[in-house]
Amino acid sequence: MVTQGEEFWEGRIRRTLAEKGAGPVLVLVAGAAGTGKSWLLRRLAELPEAVGAVTPWRCGDRQPPDIAADAPALVLVDDVHTADEEALARIRGLVAEAGPQTAVVVTYRPEELARPGLPFGPAPLRYPDDLVILRHHVLPWGAGQVAEAASEALGEGCAPQAVARLHERSGGVAQVVVDLLAVLRDSAGERCTAADVDAAGVPVRLAELMLHRTDALPGPARRVVWAAAVLGEPASGADLLTVAGLEARTAQGAEDDRGGDGEPGGQEGRDALVAALARAALLEDAEHRYALPVPLAAEAVLETVPGPVRQELHGRAAALLQRRHPVPWAALARYRRAGGEMRAWLRAVERAAREFAAEGHHQEVIALLEDTLASPLVSHPARARLAPVLAASAVVALRSDQTVEVLTQIVRDENLPKAVRGEMRLDLGLLLCNQVGMSTHGWAELERSAAELREARPELAARAMSALAMPYWPGNSLDVHLAWMRDAERASAASGDEVVKTAVAANRAGLALSYGNPEGWELLKALPVDSPDPRCRRHAARGLCNAADSSVWLGFYDRTRELLDQGLELSARSGAPYTERTAMGTRLLLEWATGQWEGLGERCEAFVRETADMPVISADARTVLGLLNLARGGWGPAASWLSGKDAPLAEHAAAPLGATLAGALIRLALARQDVADAAAQARRAWNNVVTKGVFVWAAELAPWAVEALARDGDTTGARRLVDTFADGLKGLASPAADAALWWTRAALAEARDDPARARPLYQRASSAFAALPRPYAHALTAEGAGRCALREADADTPRNAHTPDNRGTPDDHDAPDNRDSPDGRDTPDTPRAQGLADLAFAAEQFSDLGAAWDAARVRALSRAHQPEKHRRRPGRPSYRDQLSPREREVAELAGNGLTNREIAATLHLSPRTVEQHVARAMRKLGTATRQELAP
Repeated sequence: MVTQGEEFWEGRIRRTLAEKGAGPVLVLVAGAAGTGKSWLLRRLAELPEAVGAVTPWRCGDRQPPDIAADAPALVLVDDVHTADEEALARIRGLVAEAGPQTAVVVTYRPEELARPGLPFGPAPLRYPDDLVILRHHVLPWGAGQVAEAASEALGEGCAPQAVARLHERSGGVAQVVVDLLAVLRDSAGERCTAADVDAAGVPVRLAELMLHRTDALPGPARRVVWAAAVLGEPASGADLLTVAGLEARTAQGAEDDRGGDGEPGGQEGRDALVAALARAALLEDAEHRYALPVPLAAEAVLETVPGPVRQELHGRAAALLQRRHPVPWAALARYRRAGGEMRAWLRAVERAAREFAAEGHHQEVIALLEDTLASPLVSHPARARLAPVLAASAVVALRSDQTVEVLTQIVRDENLPKAVRGEMRLDLGLLLCNQVGMSTHGWAELERSAAELREARPELAARAMSALAMPYWPGNSLDVHLAWMRDAERASAASGDEVVKTAVAANRAGLALSYGNPEGWELLKALPVDSPDPRCRRHAARGLCNAADSSVWLGFYDRTRELLDQGLELSARSGAPYTERTAMGTRLLLEWATGQWEGLGERCEAFVRETADMPVISADARTVLGLLNLARGGWGPAASWLSGKDAPLAEHAAAPLGATLAGALIRLALARQDVADAAAQARRAWNNVVTKGVFVWAAELAPWAVEALARDGDTTGARRLVDTFADGLKGLASPAADAALWWTRAALAEARDDPARARPLYQRASSAFAALPRPYAHALTAEGAGRCALREADADTPRNAHTPDNRGTPDDHDAPDNRDSPDGRDTPDTPRAQGLADLAFAAEQFSDLGAAWDAARVRALSRAHQPEKHRRRPGRPSYRDQLSPREREVAELAGNGLTNREIAATLHLSPRTVEQHVARAMRKLGTATRQELAP
């Protein structure tokens, strides 16, 4: 017999059915319960060659039909392992008499055959000479197949950790995966996590199958299955019998119970293990270890074990693990707890947690200690020992709401020593600020921590003070943060603790760079990135990643890339997953700023899914998605990402992000002609900047705030904003803020109806952004320069010259026949020619970036000011079934969600003209809704 892949034998079946000379074929399909054998038969029945030739038969349902020897026939026999002797005889006869165009496919569970290896029973079977016999073994799904099934069932809301957990618990058995996904569809909500998979329980089909098999075993064999369920992983026969309590039950004594190779001795133990294998209650792997067929089945098995017996099993498992070197403390802790040995449980928990923390496995620490500290059986002294370990790991690992709840309860415990409470309050404050996004609450905890630790633990007080020195969170001025840093430096110097010194040094460098102080670069070089102490390396990694974040806001993009590479490598090497995630968010901001927009939206969405329960980390990606949608004309999605239910709030987000969010929302309000709301937002956001005193972070806010205030009639406020911005940047190094300052000055001059002054300011800003490079800001400021140049040209136009309006042909507008040069012709150095060149560059840059709304707006402005010789001749060109350029612009903006009125304002068209363009585009493209017009 030949073992072949599915494609091979499926092709052979099709040939047998379609070609008279191909000869008969028999395919033996073996697979454990639930692996998808029946599904495979259903798929074969749908083959084109099988039409009119299929004969499905499930053993036990009815007698197999007679097959005509001279006609194509596909016989699908399911579950041969359930066939009785009479049915087996009929199947053997069917195979022995197979006609030349007969294909027989037989499925069975090898573990349930009455005679192992003999699917047709013990009676000999003489196969026809021309019969081709193939064998196929249906294997459990791999991780990729499980992920595909999860995506199909749950969409994109299934986290990678949930997929991994689903594969682990199901063992890849297809039916178990499908049953679990059916539960998760209704119970997991929008996002499925590994915890949801654990909570889904044991599918009924799996539980009943496993319990039937276990119940049919004799007592000793049943104990072996119970032992496998307790161990929960593949184990040697000797270990299984030890946990089952069967290793010393022979007359020869304990000395005879094990052979020299470590395998189980004693007839009773051997017989019990063989019986469990024979009933498929256990499976053997390639390493001669034994386990349950599906890991998840252990839960169903253990539920049926009497409590005292279950405790005995866990006690023997604990004794077994205690003898191993090294001792697996986390597993031992589980067995001690399940065995009722509470003191031994807590000792094992503490050893496991400290080992995990020392190795940088902080997520394991969190999972272990959250569960432990939630138990009311943990004494106050034990809490005092374990809680600081949990708190320290939670700060450098990924967020957990349960950790916050546990620590919040612990710091309220007045029975804890003051120093212990202060230490945990420090880590709780860091967790609330950095990961949960509750900066006001976190700040208060940090202040209390500094007070509680100042005398008892000055080195930890220094940590709290240096955390209070970081200026990212709203509500305190830069002067306050600088004062805290001075206190932290004094305390860390007095402590003599290298880890604390490194933590404070990282924050000192971060503080300096955050507000554009060039001294920060030198401070950064002094961080001990090669320290032998992993705790120092983690603080150094944090310093590098924080510096990268500051650098991207300052506009030092090459430095940002270097810092990200160094920080990510050091974070991974030092075991700092939270720091890694913050750096990944910074990388998305860098890609936005430097115009790496291709695929950026997809990368941001993937990051949001991965960090959905960590709002501080996901805020970078959410902001970038809002900015991308705004540029493309997706104003509805932009508003949702920037200010929706899960969006970071501009008033409460980290200060640089809050300013950027505010700038984007102001621009969105201006685009929608809601000037009053834009001005109100500008005043609030600028007040936050002034309160904080870090003006380099206003680069993404100031230009839009100036425009909003000026359009609202508050030119005095706009002028004051520009002056304050300029004063706030003196002596600091921030190329992005310097370029933005030129932009704000240009916007103010334009708002004061002084295009001749505004144009060179826009040009200065445009050159500065080009040098960074910031292609999107470069294009926006080039657009401003072009716009002002055209206004200069219009100022020289006679008052009776024709000016554009929102009327005209649907596909174009007449343009004013203005002339700037004395002889009535445009030359390259006239304002109009220069303005049109700037607009052409901006439109091309926007198009290259994918900024559809910006590109359409600029092209519309350019068309309205084209000289006569560049305008289209009267009459409409025929585009037949193809979209005209104007229809394509309108369709793209309509598909992105803009209303007809919003499109009209963007393209200088009338709403009626836009309505006609949309209707024609939908007809030509065959779409039923505007949303389908999106590219």
